[in-house]
Amino acid sequence: MLIIPNSLNLVKKFSHFRIEACKYLEYNMNMKSLEQNVAQLLTKQKKTVSIAESCSGGLVANRLTNIPGSSKYFKAAIVAYSNEIKINQLKIPARVIAQNGAVSEKVALLMAKNIRKIAKTDIGLGITGIAGPAGATKTKPVGLVYTALAAKNYRVCKKFRFKGNRLSIKRKSSSAALKLLNDYFEPRRQT
Repeated sequence: MLIIPNSLNLVKKFSHFRIEACKYLEYNMNMKSLEQNVAQLLTKQKKTVSIAESCSGGLVANRLTNIPGSSKYFKAAIVAYSNEIKINQLKIPARVIAQNGAVSEKVALLMAKNIRKIAKTDIGLGITGIAGPAGATKTKPVGLVYTALAAKNYRVCKKFRFKGNRLSIKRKSSSAALKLLNDYFEPRRQT
């Protein structure tokens, strides 16, 4: 039998590490995802939401509708990837896009405001950005994203510069939009 000096101490340390790791995993398994938390808040507050997405490609709508019972709060989504759809479906004036670009605070706010009006919901979300790898300019780099929320007497837009590949930027964009929606219910936490 091989005896390693201080082996008892190593076993104790490893056992403690395993117990802590199990506690951490159990805690995280019981935590709600961002979309679950948003779904609970929307349901509890009896609010409805609609979404106008561009660079996130429908990922926000996908995440919200993955939650059972989503028909209580989720009403509609438009993936307005082209300017044509932003103009024709979301009723964003062509001059606004021409003056500001499709990836801008003004367009994100109009996306949120107009989808809310079109779908007749309490809250509208708008997401526009550049997921890459193409589409960037000197003033608008890959990863530039605007997420906006419009509700009765309330509008907010946040600007982000995400790093990563296309899929990573889409995921981060969808999380930013869900976080904005989550924070709407807790205004004290907004910055």
